[in-house]
Amino acid sequence: MTARHPATGAIPVLDDPGLPRVAPLVDRLEPVAVGLRRDLHAHPELSYDEHRTTARILEVLSGAGLSPVKLEDTGAYVDIGEGPLVLGLRADIDALPLTERTGLDYASRVDGVAHACGHDVHTAVMAGTAVALHEILAGTSGLDLDPSALGGRVRVIFQPAEERLPGGSLTVIRQGVLEGLPRILAAHCEPRFDVGTLGTRIGAITSASDTIKISLSGRGGHTSRPHVTEDLVFALAEIAVNVPAVLMRRIDVRSAVSVVWGQVNAGAAPNAIPSTGYLAGTMRCLDADVWESAGDLLDEVVHQVARPFGVDVHLEHVRGVPPVVNTEAETDLIEDAARFELGSRAIQLTEQSMGGEDFAWMTQQVPGAMLRLGTRTPGGPVYDLHMGDYAPDERAIGVGMRIFTAAALRALAGAQ
Repeated sequence: MTARHPATGAIPVLDDPGLPRVAPLVDRLEPVAVGLRRDLHAHPELSYDEHRTTARILEVLSGAGLSPVKLEDTGAYVDIGEGPLVLGLRADIDALPLTERTGLDYASRVDGVAHACGHDVHTAVMAGTAVALHEILAGTSGLDLDPSALGGRVRVIFQPAEERLPGGSLTVIRQGVLEGLPRILAAHCEPRFDVGTLGTRIGAITSASDTIKISLSGRGGHTSRPHVTEDLVFALAEIAVNVPAVLMRRIDVRSAVSVVWGQVNAGAAPNAIPSTGYLAGTMRCLDADVWESAGDLLDEVVHQVARPFGVDVHLEHVRGVPPVVNTEAETDLIEDAARFELGSRAIQLTEQSMGGEDFAWMTQQVPGAMLRLGTRTPGGPVYDLHMGDYAPDERAIGVGMRIFTAAALRALAGAQ
């Protein structure tokens, strides 16, 4: 089903905006953005601890003549232009608790923390875009464009804590940063797509993602006498295998509910049945409506599967994020800008990811769209996100700057 938002009908997407290509400007500014990315990459910070990161963002923006606003703890935003808001752009700024294995000269200097999801790239793209827009509106860009032909403000948001559920975007929303925004765009690195390409789709582009934690307790004992114990390890195994299987048959398969375990702990000796055990994983769902109701069914199924073993069960279901839903007009805005700057062959249809993204909370508030930014060096290895060896091709920064700067100019040109 095509995703539409009631507000989008009043916002035109211009197929022929009569604007110049921004490549010359981006080529000049790209080294500064790459330098910011490398500095952030070498000094990664975890969710809600992005103090140095925030300071560097503020420094770069202020140094370019902008007036950024620091958020309550970490994160920032900056407005470019004057008049009513016409567009929001969002980047996430936090890193992951992982050890980097890239061997780069600017690899993480912080033990056990790394930018293994590309948030440093996202930040560099949006900081570079903010500076480019500032120069355009100030008439110092060198582009053949009269700033008086543009009207309105673009707000660039640097959001903390995307990696900590339910996500730092909720704190940004709570602080009123989205108030007055008619539309918002974002990017996520895509290591399967070559640099110079992007993936888009209308409708849900990510999935709902929750965390499941199950603790079991019961009478332990010797493995020679399981009949006088509550065989907790066997119960854990049954839950691990049968809960996903039952859910797949109780929920419409088109909703693609996926339960995958990432942690199992029980026991310390091969001949002793333990009295406690632990199982943890994620539940992901493609459909927002099913995600709303899946929690009650999960609780029912977990207890039904465990009941024959007599163990005590404690289920902790941590609600995560809904799917990011790309609205049609905002996806068109991205594609029109990318087609103008990069050519139509740069745009690929991407499938819905099973990953979660807290940009979803923003798209529940404001019509929006997220693109997937290609970061693979053509002919090079395919890395995976959230892995210590992830090394995006830095040319993606300039590509992202071109797309978002061009999209913002279209929004500004249509704001009069």
